[in-house]
Amino acid sequence: MGLKRILAFGAAAMMSVASLTACSGGGESESGGSGGDLAGDIVFWSSYTQGPRAEYMQEMADRFMKDHPDVNIKIELFSWSEFYTKWTTGLSTGNVPDISTALPNHVTEMIDADALVPLDDVIDVIGRDRFYETALAEGESDGAHYSVPLYSHAQLMWIRKDLLEDAGLEVPQTWDELSAAAEKLTDGSVFGLSVPMGSNDMAATRFLNFYVQSNGEALIDEEGRADLTSQAALDGIKYFTDLYKKTSPEGSVNFNILDQATLYYQGKTAFDFNSGFQIGGVESTTPDLLDAIEGVPLPRMKASDPIYGGETSNLPMVVWKNSKHPEVAKEFLKTLYRDEDYIRFLKSVPVGMMPSLKDIASNEEFLQDPYIERFRSTYDALNEVIPLGTSIGMEDGPCVQAGIIVSQGVIEKMFQDIVLYDKPIESAAKEAEDSLNNMFEAAGALN
Repeated sequence: MGLKRILAFGAAAMMSVASLTACSGGGESESGGSGGDLAGDIVFWSSYTQGPRAEYMQEMADRFMKDHPDVNIKIELFSWSEFYTKWTTGLSTGNVPDISTALPNHVTEMIDADALVPLDDVIDVIGRDRFYETALAEGESDGAHYSVPLYSHAQLMWIRKDLLEDAGLEVPQTWDELSAAAEKLTDGSVFGLSVPMGSNDMAATRFLNFYVQSNGEALIDEEGRADLTSQAALDGIKYFTDLYKKTSPEGSVNFNILDQATLYYQGKTAFDFNSGFQIGGVESTTPDLLDAIEGVPLPRMKASDPIYGGETSNLPMVVWKNSKHPEVAKEFLKTLYRDEDYIRFLKSVPVGMMPSLKDIASNEEFLQDPYIERFRSTYDALNEVIPLGTSIGMEDGPCVQAGIIVSQGVIEKMFQDIVLYDKPIESAAKEAEDSLNNMFEAAGALN
């Protein structure tokens, strides 16, 4: 796919190392490098722009440069939206970094643009079997892996335990139970479940994806085409439009992910769907509610149905093909996975940033964290679903369509047409499906 198509159809979702042994995190030198033979200037574009995560990356760069005096690492910070614009426009001029953070859908486009170098050698040094297979698969093309997941997070249903207890309700396990509980808990001061439909975001796509996944289906079929007219998709559209009318604030028709989360942070919704980052949001907004929140598995069609993934995001690191010193970038990348440092990085947002390394998820040192101990049931729920899920649209592997379906607001507009203009569900779904497939075809993603 050419640059113009990358710019037009790229993903913008809302919203990772010197040798070391496979399990101990040890290495040949303090930085994990091969000694003092590394040299060169490298640029690291990072979207970890604030607080402890930014400080951690700078500290790791400073340590690496101290161990390798002939290396200079310059970190440049960009928000995710800025980063996407920066790298897509930079491809034509060669103004791209040596190493960077990325989003899973970015990686698909970067591979398609032949912008990255394979990282199988890095993965093998860290320990290939330490990673979740689904996380590695998101950066795979023709047998090579072009990204390394740094951390993971997955979507859960967030509940208010106090509201459920006061109403004499059990934690919902099915969609029917959720709708009944949400209706009962909507009382004028609290909304049972806000249903976000803002067209500048992917929140409605996320919600519909959960419902469709619980039916064992997907929004993109095995042939790579959008599928919004399956019975599961139509039932899901009706489910959420009904709940919008019964349990949601009217303004949620324009909510994005942050708007949606903020209502839960403020204690104004009984249920929400989000990742472990929800804990930090509640703590900073309404800390008195912290003991009343919990993340549980997503609703199922029947309580006896198995737990499913829904949506897992694996935040990757990449090394750029344009780099003059890819060997330096790779050696620095390896150091980020040394156990002691990797654990420290994850604990900068405990329960929010979950390990992409399976052995770290059960590491006793990692588990000795007050937030993990306090929210252990949520932590365990996340660990259960992380290996089961993928980014939206990547159930059958990386594809450009996955970026389009979450970035173009087509599903969100479909919901708005239904609730604001009374468009029939079937015709709105068919129109949105056709629109997405036209975009897929224009991007060269359909045969």
